[in-house]
Amino acid sequence: MISAILYHGEKGLSGCRMTGHSGQAEAGRDIVCAAASILGCTCVNALETVCGVIPEITENGDGVLAFRLPEMTAEENAKAQILMGALKQGLSDLAEEYPRNITLSEKAYFQ
Repeated sequence: MISAILYHGEKGLSGCRMTGHSGQAEAGRDIVCAAASILGCTCVNALETVCGVIPEITENGDGVLAFRLPEMTAEENAKAQILMGALKQGLSDLAEEYPRNITLSEKAYFQ
């Protein structure tokens, strides 16, 4: 199962950590794993290319993607929150559709 955690800071969503494998299908055919991966990777890449914010990637390996937002201006944060909100919506939709394969939770700070 994939465990997705969104973290909140003082100025909104501050990071994300996704771990595990969904087990929905064999490797290479697992649509849940592919969907979660593309949501996370697109968010990280768009934070840089669209918002000009380079997230701090703390883990990016076998079944783990974790990142947090750096210190930002108010304008950068406003843009970043839109992308983080889209990530939250996508993960929420995925968890609703595939509850046996992915969970989404939220925590007050990034560990």
